[in-house]
Amino acid sequence: MSSAEKEKMIQGDLYDASDAVLLAERKRARAICHEYNNSHPDEFEKKNDLLKGLLGSVEGKCVIEPRFQCDYGYNIHLGPNFYANYDLIILDVCEVKIGANCLVGPRVSILTASHPTNLQERATGLEYGNRVHIGNNVWIGAGVIINPGVKVGDNAIIASGAVVTKDVDAHSLVAGVPAREIRKVE
Repeated sequence: MSSAEKEKMIQGDLYDASDAVLLAERKRARAICHEYNNSHPDEFEKKNDLLKGLLGSVEGKCVIEPRFQCDYGYNIHLGPNFYANYDLIILDVCEVKIGANCLVGPRVSILTASHPTNLQERATGLEYGNRVHIGNNVWIGAGVIINPGVKVGDNAIIASGAVVTKDVDAHSLVAGVPAREIRKVE
């Protein structure tokens, strides 16, 4: 399905999340996530098929431990050898692209969804989003929050509990709230 509101959402423009098409697509994603999260641990093929049916693209091996939640799924693109520990949340109103060989700790949130800072605009209920791109060989520690619009360079490490509000350079170790570079890493 397609709608004008969906197109605005994907482009990062203000959009109405109560659009019928978007409501139906979120309901579908929740149903697939529910089935995925409640699958038997030994049902590897079923889980893989569910992810491939939900996500925009999955290259090679991908493991996401349960509970996984997302808004739509189709805006999420995972490179090969992706591993996410328990309780991954990805709010994917815009594209979330994650490179090869990435590791994600438990209780990580990757967010593209946002709301206007202007009170009058926010009161309309309209929302917008901003893409998140994560490079290759990135390690994201437990409890990290990655905010809308962030780009994480290749080989970066984000320490547990960090709140990432700005781009992360390649080969950087960042930590803190807000996250800041601690040192370079190989």
